[in-house]
Amino acid sequence: MQQSDFQFSCPLRVRWAEADPQGIVFNGHYLGYADVGITEYFRALRQEHPDTGVSGSDFFAVRTLLEYQAPACFDDLLQIHVRIARLGNSSMQFAIGIYREQELLVTGEIVYVHADMTTRRPQAIPQSFRDAIAAFEKSDAPS
Repeated sequence: MQQSDFQFSCPLRVRWAEADPQGIVFNGHYLGYADVGITEYFRALRQEHPDTGVSGSDFFAVRTLLEYQAPACFDDLLQIHVRIARLGNSSMQFAIGIYREQELLVTGEIVYVHADMTTRRPQAIPQSFRDAIAAFEKSDAPS
C-alpha cells in the first residue's frame, strides 16, 4: 500500500497521552486515528457533495482490522490516508494507511454497514452516495 493509492488524507499529531513511558504510541490508539481519518473523509465528502442521499440513515462499524508495521512516537506528525476500497449493496470497506512522512506504520480496513437509524437494519446504499464517492475518489465507483 502506497500513499499514491489514496486521494484523501488528513494530518494528525501524536499527543503525549497517547504514548507509553518510552514515548511509543499505545496500539489501541491507532483505531482512534483511523476513526479521525474516516470522520474527516466524510466531512470533505459532504463539502464537495452536500447531498449524498443518506439522510435518515447512518453507517455502523461491523469489522476492523489493523496491521502494525512500525511504531509512531510522541509528537510525530502522521498522515491518515483513507479510501473506500469496496462498496457492496449495504456495506462499504475503508482502506486505511497511516504514515510518518514516507514510512508506512499501520494498514487497516474498517467495514461499515448502511442502516436505517431507527431500526438499525441494513439498507441499500443509495446511488447518489455511490456517485458522490466515485466523484470524490476521482475514479469509477469501487466495486
